[in-house]
Amino acid sequence: MTQKLLAGTQAPDFALLNSEGQKVSLSDYRGRNVIVYFYPEAATPGCTTEACDFRDSLSSLQSSGYEVLGISPDAPEKIAHFAGDYSLTFPLLSDEDHAVALAYGAWGEKLVNGEVVDGLVRSTVVLDGEGKVKLTQYQVKAQGHVAALKAELGL
Repeated sequence: MTQKLLAGTQAPDFALLNSEGQKVSLSDYRGRNVIVYFYPEAATPGCTTEACDFRDSLSSLQSSGYEVLGISPDAPEKIAHFAGDYSLTFPLLSDEDHAVALAYGAWGEKLVNGEVVDGLVRSTVVLDGEGKVKLTQYQVKAQGHVAALKAELGL
């Protein structure tokens, strides 16, 4: 099992390809609060529910000073289709070797259809403008996650 991030620690920097094949770095967001959420697979029911929830809440999150980045082990082409099919207006990033998920504690054992497997664990890490961890949530449920996150952030 990977080590989970703790509040107050510096988040690992990363540079990943977005749905258009361009590199996006966490350092690009310095000075802004960032919600980094990890989802297992684009266009699956739970991941679609969660992504659309972030999409529908994006303007209120941004007006409260938060940017959103979604990360999955999917290839850039797959996340491009996902973003287009569901009009997702925030960056989706490809972590095909799951190195960033490992660094953020979002990769490990999980239960899928009654079987324990290694994979991406649905997780959210909220960072401040200096890249320090403000809040972590691991093994979250897709349905209602954004509302619960907003409540925890006092938004």
